[in-house]
Amino acid sequence: MSEVQLTAEGERYAGRLRVLHWLIAGLVLATWPLGLMIGFVKDDVKLDFYLVHESLGFLVLWLMLLRIGTRLTSGAPLVEAPPLEMAAAHLVHGLLYIFLIVMPVSGFLATNAHGFPLNWFGLFTVWSPIGKSPDIAGTLSAIHEWSAWILLALFALHFAAVIFHHVIRRDRTLYRIL
Repeated sequence: MSEVQLTAEGERYAGRLRVLHWLIAGLVLATWPLGLMIGFVKDDVKLDFYLVHESLGFLVLWLMLLRIGTRLTSGAPLVEAPPLEMAAAHLVHGLLYIFLIVMPVSGFLATNAHGFPLNWFGLFTVWSPIGKSPDIAGTLSAIHEWSAWILLALFALHFAAVIFHHVIRRDRTLYRIL
């Protein structure tokens, strides 16, 4: 995603991108540990954990699609940085975007392949593009689980870069997204 234009606020991302960034971050920070906890909860509440985890994940998917569309039409603040640093930032951001799509898609498809349609927050059932498919359910579950761990590692890199810029360099990088 190239830095094609300044936002209306100069050195900050457009307001709608900042809102989507923090909304998605909050949802992921709630959804990720919720999914991890599913294996440890009692059977009588396990389905409730699945319902909330899957519903939040599906919401993350749609918000990410909205974010990508908004990002493509809004541009980003221009930044001057060494080429290697810019390449690393673009790589990590690009991978974050990819895995914030891969993870919910693979989770949704895995759920369907295991024979459980997504009942979004108990409001309605989401159409399944694959239906029950036990032959690919394990593969989709593995992709979902690996995506979650990769996303966690990318988040750690992203957070480390934020700390580096804010605490060590004392530049305005964090301000761009606040």
